[in-house]
Amino acid sequence: MKEQEENKYNDQIEGRNSVIELLKSGKDINKLYIQKGERHGSIIEIVKIAKENKIVISELEKAKLDKMSQTHNHQGVIATIPPYEYCDVEDIIELAKMKKEEPFILILDGIEDPHNLGSIIRTAECTGVHGIIIPKRRSALVNSTVNKTSAGAVQYVKIARVNNINETIKYLKDNNIWIYGTDMNGTSYYDEQDYKGGVAIVIGSEGFGINRLVKENCDFLVKIPMKGKISSLNASVSAGVLMYEIMKQRRK
Repeated sequence: MKEQEENKYNDQIEGRNSVIELLKSGKDINKLYIQKGERHGSIIEIVKIAKENKIVISELEKAKLDKMSQTHNHQGVIATIPPYEYCDVEDIIELAKMKKEEPFILILDGIEDPHNLGSIIRTAECTGVHGIIIPKRRSALVNSTVNKTSAGAVQYVKIARVNNINETIKYLKDNNIWIYGTDMNGTSYYDEQDYKGGVAIVIGSEGFGINRLVKENCDFLVKIPMKGKISSLNASVSAGVLMYEIMKQRRK
């Protein structure tokens, strides 16, 4: 299939909201694929912005878009873009300095579900996180599913991939950033801490939590109170609880 061959070395963004955010971000778009006959609702806005920015638009039958789609929910629009560019950890710290804010960072230790990663990125963008750090192994990568789940927030959040989480934690500590790990056996509740300085929050994997060595390198281990019979929260929910607590404290 010609379209698949063209897109072999590209990433793709699917869904109306994600593509609109991509267009608004000003990032490079190689090509925009629109379902034939789709000229209503937000598709009109997408086509208008694409034409204003001289982006190549190709109309395809629904069956061809269905075959191209990675999320199986393209909503009549797919954009192909250059491969996602991860940043360096230094770039995240530099962004905080540029904004004259204390660093607010997430470290995701083994989040392998792309839906969870996308949800975390979406909340991170809403709560003022300067950047997210993920390991090069045992982690979901930014792909079309992550982008769609994040509702396009991937376009606005810096993400760094690192070889070694523990070495990265040491680097962050050297830059006056406190490391808080989330753990059901933590010594204090998450809302008993002061997050107004530089902070990095470590969120563990869906099934196993934070790696033992990573846990040992955290300055504090905090827990979220649980009242029901289920002993743990989904990783994206846990991350959201912590992120909103930090945003709340920093707004005071």
